[in-house]
Amino acid sequence: MATMTVSLPDQMKDWIETQIRKGEYASTSDYVRDLVRRDRARRGKEFTLDELRQLVVDSKASGVGTRSMDDIFAQAEQIASARGLGRE
Repeated sequence: MATMTVSLPDQMKDWIETQIRKGEYASTSDYVRDLVRRDRARRGKEFTLDELRQLVVDSKASGVGTRSMDDIFAQAEQIASARGLGRE
């Protein structure tokens, strides 16, 4: 296994150490490995430029929707809240 040295601001270091004390992670290395795994998974879900273009084409082809902006925003807030991304 390889070793890396990383410099962090004190506030970030304290955050990681708090997560370890809470039992969320076994060590700093465990925390960093989890971050890397999550980043790799997230990046695997990103759209390519061609996929984004196809989404625009499909959206235009579907026509004008009948839902109000209030309904659309309400649904977006529900989705965000379910994902833990609600307003703070």
